This record gives sequence, C-alpha cells and structure tokens, in this order.
Amino acid sequence: MLELISHIVEISSRRDRTEINSATVDSLLDLFHPQRVTIYRCYAAGKKTMVFACAGYGPNGRFLRNAYLPEQSYCRPIERDPLLNRCRKELSAVLDILKDGSHRIIFPINRLDEPIYMIDLSLSEEFSADQRVALMGLIEYFGNHIALLDYGEADTLTGLSSRKTFDKHLFELLGKASSDSQRDSTQESRRSEKTGATHWLAVCDIDRFKLVNDNFGHLIGDEVLIMLAQVMNQSFRFDDQLFRFGGEEFIALLQPTEEKFALAALERFRTNVEKQLFSRVGHVTVSIGFSSLMPNDTPTDAIDRADEALYYAKRHGRNRVDCYERLVASGEVEAKEIAKGEVELF
Repeated sequence: MLELISHIVEISSRRDRTEINSATVDSLLDLFHPQRVTIYRCYAAGKKTMVFACAGYGPNGRFLRNAYLPEQSYCRPIERDPLLNRCRKELSAVLDILKDGSHRIIFPINRLDEPIYMIDLSLSEEFSADQRVALMGLIEYFGNHIALLDYGEADTLTGLSSRKTFDKHLFELLGKASSDSQRDSTQESRRSEKTGATHWLAVCDIDRFKLVNDNFGHLIGDEVLIMLAQVMNQSFRFDDQLFRFGGEEFIALLQPTEEKFALAALERFRTNVEKQLFSRVGHVTVSIGFSSLMPNDTPTDAIDRADEALYYAKRHGRNRVDCYERLVASGEVEAKEIAKGEVELF
C-alpha cells in the first residue's frame, strides 16, 4: 500500500500530459510487472476514432512520445484492433486470454460516453484480489488527474484549448522544429523538404463580431463563439490543434502538410462557417491569415506573420483566407525581418 501511495504522489506532482504518462508507465511496471503496457490517447476523426500510442513498454523497451503532438506514424484507426474497438463500444474494461496464456486487459478513461485514453496491459498471470484493487485504483486516479488537466487546459466557454495551452504547445513545436533542423536529415525529413510539408499557424477572426455583441447582446455573442468552436472541431483533422486565443480570435496549428493542403483545410473551415446558421444572428463569416512555422522562429515571429496575412484579408473584403508567404511572393506585403538571437515572450 505504501508503494502504491508513493507512486500516486509521483504522478500527482506532474502537470504535463507527457510526464504524467511517463510516471504512470513507471508505476505500472514497478507495481504489476506487465509484459507489455501501452497508453493510448484517443481522438475523434469524423466518424472514426484514432488511437495514438504515446507511452509504454514492450519488446523493444520503453517508449515515450509527446502527448500533445500526435505523430501520424504512431496513430491508427481503433477498428484495426478488435479488443480496443470492443473497449470503445462497451466503455468498460475488457479482457482477452492470449495464445501463450497471458492476459490482455484494456481499461478506458471515458468522457461524455467516449474514451479519451486507454491503458492496455499484458499480464503473465492472474492478479490477487488486492492487486486488482490496487490496479483499478491507480487507473482511476490517472483518469481523475487527466480530467483536472483537461479542465485546466481548456477554454471554459468553447471547450477548445486555451491561450495558456497554446503558448506551451507553440514553444514545444518551435523547439522541436529547431532541434530537427540541427540534426542530419533523415529519410522522412528529406521527404518533407522535397514535398514542402511543414507546420502551419493560422489566425482566425470573426468578421464584425462587435456588431453581434452590440445588436444581440453578449450572451448571444457567446453562443456564436461556442457554435463556431463546434464548426472548427468538425472542419480540421484530429491531429490539428485548435485554440481560442481570446475574444473572437481563434488559432489552428496544422500538422505538417503542403501549402495547398493547408489552404484547402482553412478554406473548408471558412466555407463551413459561412454556411452555418447561427441562432438569432443568422450567418457570420471569418477571415483567416496563415503562415508556415520556421525552425528559428520565436512565438512572436510566427504570430506576426499570420496576423499580417489576417490584416490583409480584413482590408480586402473579409471572409477570405490569405497565406503570408504567397502575399510576400506576389509583393502584396513586405517580408518581416526576423530578429536573430532575440527571445520574445507573450
């Protein structure tokens, strides 16, 4: 019991999702000695559910991946694993006895009748009653800790990630881009360079939102923000990261892709908003500016470029999407200078 409490104290001291996953894997290995353990993060992708193996232990040893940045190569549709899919449908722990006699058991962490995490264990032998109670208690604690983290990271009105969470994610993303650029090119990175795939930052602003508040009141304005966030969730890929930046301004961090595909995704969102009927207000539109993330960017650099494209969209009719790099190439705006060696915080 004291060992279990010690591990719970260790998990509770973590405030980062990736670190919580790491501490939980440590606890499961130390307390229950599984042959294999995987922590999956679950994402809704249209009508499908995707699972991302973000931490665990297996034949090749331990692995830990950034829980905030799901890598496509480690994501798969949940339907490919019948036991994971059964767990999703039943929303409760499921058990299977494997050919070698070991037990595979999967525990879901559920929110609103959907799993947000799954913990997948392979055990060589059955547990005692005390061990089962301890395992259930540890997993329940993990779920409660994740729930508190979700609450702290979310914008309370729209449910999207908050400005504070955006700051953290952008710093991590820029740090990863910088470290990747300093390493020798791998086959994957060379392929990305060849295809022009990169991360993109898009700033989205509701057109003439002040008139909505002035004419209909702030409660109706809040309803517009909530509905727009829902449209946003439906318009992007599961691994794109969506934030409410403040007021009527939203941000999307798009996973590596070519400019034409980033533009297509943002146009899809703009069109979906334009078609949406908002309660009492009718129709609203959004203007969007976006720019690629570069290895030596500061957060201010990245946001300033996207903002420049957004301002251009606002000045040229609103309800449109503009790319900073295209505007610079065409001479519509002047390229912004990057202040080398300076670190600017929000």
